Amino acid sequence: MKDITPVADGWELRLPDRGSVPAQVPGCVHTDLMAAGVIPDPYLDRNETEVAWVGRADWTYETALPPLDGPGHERTDLVFDGLDTVAEVRLGGRVLGTTRNMHRGYRFDVTGRPDATGGTPLAVAFTSAYTEAERVRALVGDRPNAYPEPFQYLRKMACSFGWDWGPTLVTAGIWKQVRVERWSTARLARVIPLATVDAGTGRVEARIELERTPSGTARPLTVRLRVGDTVTETTAAPGTDHLTVACDVPDARLWWPRGYGEQPLYDCEVTVLDGADPLDAWQRRIGFRTVELDTAPDAHGSAFTLVVNGTALFARGVNWIPDDVFPSRIDARRYRTRLEQAVDAGVDLVRVWGGGIYESDDFYDACDELGLLVWQDFLFACAAYPEEQPLRAEVEAEARENVARLAPHPSLVLWNGNNENLWGFRDWEWEPELATDSWGEGYYLGVLPRIVAETDPTRPYWPGSPWSGSWQHHPNDPDHGTAHSWDVWNRTDYTEYRDSVPRFVAEFGWQAPPAHATVRRAIGDEPLAPDSPGMLHHQKAGDGNGKLERGLARHFPVPADFDTWHYLTQVNQARAVATGVEHWRSHWPRCAGTIVWQLNDCWPVTSWAAIDGDGRPKPLHHELKRLYADRLLTFQERDGALVLAVVNQAGQGWSGAVLLRRVSVDGEVLAEARVPFTAPARTVAELPVPEQLRPAAGSTTQLLTADAEADADPDADADAGSGADGLRAYWFPARDKDFAYPRPRWDLELAVRGDGAGGPEGAAPAVEITVTARTLLRDLLLQADRLGPAATADRGLTTLLPGERATITVHGWPHPTAEAATAALHTVNAAVVRQAVVR
Repeated sequence: MKDITPVADGWELRLPDRGSVPAQVPGCVHTDLMAAGVIPDPYLDRNETEVAWVGRADWTYETALPPLDGPGHERTDLVFDGLDTVAEVRLGGRVLGTTRNMHRGYRFDVTGRPDATGGTPLAVAFTSAYTEAERVRALVGDRPNAYPEPFQYLRKMACSFGWDWGPTLVTAGIWKQVRVERWSTARLARVIPLATVDAGTGRVEARIELERTPSGTARPLTVRLRVGDTVTETTAAPGTDHLTVACDVPDARLWWPRGYGEQPLYDCEVTVLDGADPLDAWQRRIGFRTVELDTAPDAHGSAFTLVVNGTALFARGVNWIPDDVFPSRIDARRYRTRLEQAVDAGVDLVRVWGGGIYESDDFYDACDELGLLVWQDFLFACAAYPEEQPLRAEVEAEARENVARLAPHPSLVLWNGNNENLWGFRDWEWEPELATDSWGEGYYLGVLPRIVAETDPTRPYWPGSPWSGSWQHHPNDPDHGTAHSWDVWNRTDYTEYRDSVPRFVAEFGWQAPPAHATVRRAIGDEPLAPDSPGMLHHQKAGDGNGKLERGLARHFPVPADFDTWHYLTQVNQARAVATGVEHWRSHWPRCAGTIVWQLNDCWPVTSWAAIDGDGRPKPLHHELKRLYADRLLTFQERDGALVLAVVNQAGQGWSGAVLLRRVSVDGEVLAEARVPFTAPARTVAELPVPEQLRPAAGSTTQLLTADAEADADPDADADAGSGADGLRAYWFPARDKDFAYPRPRWDLELAVRGDGAGGPEGAAPAVEITVTARTLLRDLLLQADRLGPAATADRGLTTLLPGERATITVHGWPHPTAEAATAALHTVNAAVVRQAVVR
């Protein structure tokens, strides 16, 4: 069996004209320089600008290879799983090779070169990514993109050059593991297990590529495939380097997305043997499921619906960006935490966006276990990409390597060619500028679908997002394929999400600042203001604050202070996303999914994220729990009439009655009716609202509520104002700034419960804060991080009618007081009334 020796210790980073500092491998230049105190943390204040020089410098990592004693082997390889990005690798002063792709691994034959007793110098010299990008641009010619940096001229994480939510921190370094592999006769160069299932029988076809030493070329070898308890073997004849081994698994248990069934995983192992002696082994976990992409034409255009195990899904998705600008800092535990936060929000699909990276197997392993579907972009975003050399060969090699690497994961259900480049060609004035220059179309419509078909034919491929399926339609035609809805955030109001019904909404969103504790940790401005220097530096979107302000102005008076602005922008973000999701879910199956931009942040920043750069959930995260639940009530307009849409994504039918009530602002019930409903599994039922129950258009003193009724605790409907099933919908006929909100009044009770079980590790006992409304309370929010940086709350925005109550459980709050809880509570009422007084 081959020997593996990690090369992780003893690395140093040579500084330009300033000696060297200890280096961490895996790691990057920025993290090493921070650890050595050479540069400040670029995430804080405006330090990003102070460290811009790092991305334009050249850097060298140095170590000595460890001793390579042990049983003799014919071949010794030096393996780099990831080098960021343009590097020359030298061993003992001799050049082994050069690299120019962050998204590939590299293997160098060093047989006979390292000293068996150790100490052979190893150096990896990195050239600035800017230098290489500018060199390639000079070779192939200039191309347009959405940002001023030259990220499309080399195969590197594009967003390290900055984005409208990310800093410009152009990294370099050994960002994945390094090891020495010593082997004889043959090794497994590549294994691609293609898992399918038919009539209950699972089948794995393992496509295997062998690499042999000269002595192994003429030898017959045995290749063994084990899937669970089923084993099959075949012989690789002398000289054979490519073969397929198949294995049938009777009564295979299906892998399902979360909420649709369980996620059974099977151990899959491939071993190559010389006689009875194992030479090399490969092991992963796989799952059996079918996946199709339904794009059939229909009365509304053409569909874009994911179908897993024969079941059509409304995808409840979030977009994923790299969780850190320095990806080597993201470990398995951090992936798991962030993805569990997605699950907690009701998410069942995560789109890995094309301006980032192909994530670590730790990411996809967690998705396999949690039942999160993965939509994987190839790494092209918001730019015209040259198709000439040296880029074309790198693109093909990168795609083949990563399609093969990710093929075992049942969570991966879609390969997507690019982000917004087909749209950009048509709508962003690229077409006339490019003339006859290449721009990436050959990748998206030629190279990439061919590689997927050849390497991983078990999954569908889609050329891009947005993309309508052909040039016969506009790339962002909402009636065909995938659509991105950004005009609403950029130009109009979120109520205009209701003006269209795309077949699948792959991007849309609304900004809000990070949690208050995150802002305070990262920004030292005094006084803190939306336009204070640090806040502006941590707002990367073009006219981002202007769009936030205009979005607020359509619904609220001008905020009186920073705290009010901070709260209202959080409310507006949650309201905007809710408006879109509720509308589009109510139109299932015509609309078959929403992917909110975005789940996570890579640093502390004002952005579209539901979870900020410090990992703190924003109110949007809590709102997604409601929006993405199996069952949802939402008022919608249909041809000028008001209906209640009863959305049932569950696998069981839902029937009962809803209590519709027209209520005055002081809580008086003016009219009510119980309306029966039946919503079969995975359907939407529409209930017309009787005219006498609908408040007058523009009314500032009345609202409409709908509560799902069920046989349950008769007192349950007093908690959180959400009916016995925990489901309520509201319809306010006027915008907040015009509504006659009363000055908010409530009673507050505080109780300490238990020993902190169920909260974060090492947390203080749970604290229950019960708020009883004495007036209408609109979007009551407890900002738990204001109670303490580690404090978390189990609920977000909550609207209560007079007499109703809500209990908020807080973990991580060591010294609870009623006064502190009261100070951390906010409502729209208070904001609107206070601002009216200020005016």
